[in-house]
Amino acid sequence: MGGSRFSELQRGLSQISPTLLSKRLESLTQSGLVLKKRIPGQKSFEYFPTKSCLELLPIIRTLGDWGMRWARSNLTEKDYDVELLMVYLKRSIDPGKLVGKENVIRFKFTDIKKYPNWWLVVMGEEIDICIKDPGKDIDVYFTTSVKTMADIWIGDNNYRKAQRQGILKIVGNTALTQNITSWMSNSIFKDIPSAKEI
Repeated sequence: MGGSRFSELQRGLSQISPTLLSKRLESLTQSGLVLKKRIPGQKSFEYFPTKSCLELLPIIRTLGDWGMRWARSNLTEKDYDVELLMVYLKRSIDPGKLVGKENVIRFKFTDIKKYPNWWLVVMGEEIDICIKDPGKDIDVYFTTSVKTMADIWIGDNNYRKAQRQGILKIVGNTALTQNITSWMSNSIFKDIPSAKEI
């Protein structure tokens, strides 16, 4: 999904401890699956998949297909993690499909009390996640629950249907709100039906 820094990998693997993640990355590096490179001018590192690792992607994709088909019907409310969702939404944005050099997307999640407001600030190719108001004009507002937004992202719902159901409100520039999936794609697993639908 494009994460290369330790903090990005940890956000995407929210159930793993920093210590265990460090051990796993070291093991993957020693096995030749990951290349560890120091970030120029910093003490921290970035981690990149090697050719051998990239050849595993079809297998990993197949495991993801299986999980989407057989495990997603077992999700409970506590399985919906706002921080993880925002990481995935950030990675799903195509800056080239947005209008202008800067775009700000605000999410207000109605089902959480601590940090209900999140912003994605897109400046050129850079995208930042903020939990504090960046003080910029908002281009698109989403008001919904974490579950609704996650369900849309994984393909169990869509923007128009959720709006008709009254569980999602989108306000903003029409050029951006009419076809959100043109600039913020859904999960690569969105077309995998749940086993309960088969």
